[in-house]
Formats: sequence, structure tokens, C-alpha cells
Amino acid sequence: MKIALDPLVHADVPLEQLPHKAAEMGFEYLDLCSRDEFFPEYFPPRANAERVRALKKGLRDSGVTLSSMLITFRWASPFEDEREAAVRYWKRAIEIAVELECETVNSIFDRGPAPERSNFRVGPEMAEECETAFWRSMDELVPIFERENLPVYLEAHPDDFVEENNLAVDLIQAIGSSYVKYLFCAPHTFHLGDDMAAMIRYAAPVLSQVHVADTFNHKAGWRYIVNPPGSTARVHQHLNIGEGEIDWDVFFKTLAEVGFDGLMTSQVFAYLPEVADECSRLMHDRIHHYVDKYWK
Repeated sequence: MKIALDPLVHADVPLEQLPHKAAEMGFEYLDLCSRDEFFPEYFPPRANAERVRALKKGLRDSGVTLSSMLITFRWASPFEDEREAAVRYWKRAIEIAVELECETVNSIFDRGPAPERSNFRVGPEMAEECETAFWRSMDELVPIFERENLPVYLEAHPDDFVEENNLAVDLIQAIGSSYVKYLFCAPHTFHLGDDMAAMIRYAAPVLSQVHVADTFNHKAGWRYIVNPPGSTARVHQHLNIGEGEIDWDVFFKTLAEVGFDGLMTSQVFAYLPEVADECSRLMHDRIHHYVDKYWK
């Protein structure tokens, strides 16, 4: 079991200092979130040689391992120009990940927002077109992941063309590569399906990473006020364990029962920098509490 910190809650910390921050919070692994100066969401990588060297030095000096990085490009876009650009960006991102000796990368089944085409919404309603584009990208990229010995873990995401746990698992199994696995994101639980334990068991054959953060069940009554009425916004949170409505005993117990031994990432977003250290230490302690409880 590798327990990592996603440092988004520490967004004010300089890139090269993030490994030291992870170590300070008690983590041995870093799961690097999107950073505008390194891997911005949907834009080409900004990670120049100097920044790569600085991050490598931070990792080496801190003793922290770069377990994964979140990389999001529009590789499932029904617009071919976007898809082709995403594949180009991915090829460069893979080179950077290999240079950093990153163990894995993670991503989503996503076309992503496109302001220049804001009147054209892409989500589950265009699943067929997006999946067609996704397969074209997989045909080109999976051989590169395999050649570079770099696994990629994919998660279903609210408002993606794949929002459901079981569909995401089916797609990954259809790809048929040991380098493409599934990431179960706990704060997306109430969007992924209705039975968390059953979803984890269904995913078990390809489950290699989990994101750990709490959220509220948006399905339970009038929980949120979102205007205008009828909005399709996918509301969820990334809270500290115990501040939402995830049943954490079920989550960790089921993972232990299916023999999960992969990457477990603390992925809390919801707090201001003034309390970021408190949040990360709390998450470290609570994750270890449940791991000690169920992995004996």
C-alpha cells in the first residue's frame, strides 16, 4: 500500500517545495495535481527543463517518491483538432513523467470544457461520439504507455462522458492492457452509483488507485440551491474524512476484502491555505487509522 498526498490544498507552496511539504505532513509519496506552471488542465505542458530539474531535486532531497501525476487533456473530444492536440500533449507529458521517474499517471475520460465552443456541451449526452474519439486516442497512446513502462489509471468523473463506476470498469477491461487500470474516487461515490461496496467489488480486477476525501450525498433531498432551476451541475465536495456522508468503514473494509494494495491518495480540496497543514495531517492520521484497522 502506498499512501500519497495530492497537494492541491497546498496550492500556495512552490512546485519544488511540494515534496518537502508532503514529507512534513507525514507522507512518503506525492500524487502531483494539475499546476498551471507545470501541467495545466487542457493546455500543453509548461514543464520546462529548469522546472523538471527543480522538482527532481525536491524529490531527491526530501526522500519523497513521485507516485503519480494528474494529467488532463481532451483526448475524448468529438472535435478532431482537439483530440489530435491532446494526443500530442500526452506524448510530451509522458516524456516528462519518465524523466521524473514518476511511477504512474492518472486521468479521466474527458473532453473537458472548451470556452471557445461554450455553446456546445459535451458530457454523457455525447457518449457515443466521445467514446469513438477516446478509442482512437487509446490506439495511439496505449502502446506508448506500455513501451515506457508507465501505467495510467482512469477515473469516472461527474459530467464526463463516463460518469458511472461500472461503465468505466467495463471500458478499461475492454482496452485489455495491464498498463490501463481503474481509479475509484471516493468523493464521486454518489455520482458513480448507489452501492459503494458493490462498485468497489465490481472494480476489483482492475482497481489500482483510490482517491480519499469526503462528500455529501446530493441525492438525499434538497441539499443544494443551484440556479437556474434545472441546472445540470454535478455537485460534490472533497472534504476531510468525517465531514461528509461517506461510510468510511464500508469503504476501507471493502477495499481490504478485495485485497487492494495499490495507491491511496489523500485528495482534499475544500479548504483555505491557512488550514492546509491541519487538513493534510488529519487526513494522514485518519487514513492510517483505517488501514491499520482493516489491513491486518
